[in-house]
Amino acid sequence: MFRIASLALLALAAAPSFAQYPDRAVTFLAGFPPGGLVDIVTRVMADGMKAQFPKGLTVINKPGAGGAVAVEELVRAKPDGYTILLTPQSSLVIAPQMNPKLTYKTPDEYDPVINTVAYYPLLVVNADAPWKTIQEFVADAKANPGKMRVGTPGEGTASHLNLEEFIFRTGTKMTPVPFAGWGQSSPALLGGHIEGVIAQPGEAKPQVDGKRMRALVVFQEKRHPAFPDAPTAKEAGWDVANGVWYLIVVPKGTPAPVVKHIRDAAKAVVDSPEFAKTMDSRGVDVDNREGEKLRADLWREYELNTEILKRIGLIK
Repeated sequence: MFRIASLALLALAAAPSFAQYPDRAVTFLAGFPPGGLVDIVTRVMADGMKAQFPKGLTVINKPGAGGAVAVEELVRAKPDGYTILLTPQSSLVIAPQMNPKLTYKTPDEYDPVINTVAYYPLLVVNADAPWKTIQEFVADAKANPGKMRVGTPGEGTASHLNLEEFIFRTGTKMTPVPFAGWGQSSPALLGGHIEGVIAQPGEAKPQVDGKRMRALVVFQEKRHPAFPDAPTAKEAGWDVANGVWYLIVVPKGTPAPVVKHIRDAAKAVVDSPEFAKTMDSRGVDVDNREGEKLRADLWREYELNTEILKRIGLIK
């Protein structure tokens, strides 16, 4: 009996204990460079969560391959809660399809914790462009195949695939033009080198408010309050409403108590009025989704993007 009790005590001592989590600093990965929206959201989240991580919550930027470098590091990390990641869903469901060399493939290879924010792209043109409505823009694209050059933040990004889906649904032939970001695409539009740009609301709003650009259509379920005159694609007759969202993920198999600690800390930030105000100032919506519902949403995005990527020839 004594031997059995001793063995049980030894087993308990050897087993990992998560009651004291976190008892050391936690690394919070951001898969894009400092100063961009992913970095900003990560740092705002980390600042709000730090009270629940008294040993430290350190943001480390790991840019590269459209966010895939950071995801690779995350999925290889020990599932103990000491490495977490905030990433756009494109890094999770588009990047591995376009790059089969990545070690992760599907939404079942990491554990989604909580979604934080989302934004839905829109199509903007110059304020002095001849197209006053999206119907006029599409009609011109149909009459002149290939004429409409539309900037995107890069090939294979969620914004690019939104454009490709819009091209497919409208039955037009437009020319997607990849740029490194808004800093390149907006001067190209204003300089007349392209006809339109797929933009993030926070990027486009100052230009639209300043009467330098015009919003023609938004790719979301309802009109954006910053662009009340721009219809949704669905209103205009085309079923395109794919957003960009940023979620926190942890390595597959992270213990449930640890996941709960991370989720509770993040949820308190996401639900706060201060967070909503900060995100609203950047044209981004708070979008709280958690756990298995979030994984189901990732699978839906994965399958939708598979279809689009195959259609445009980026994957076989």
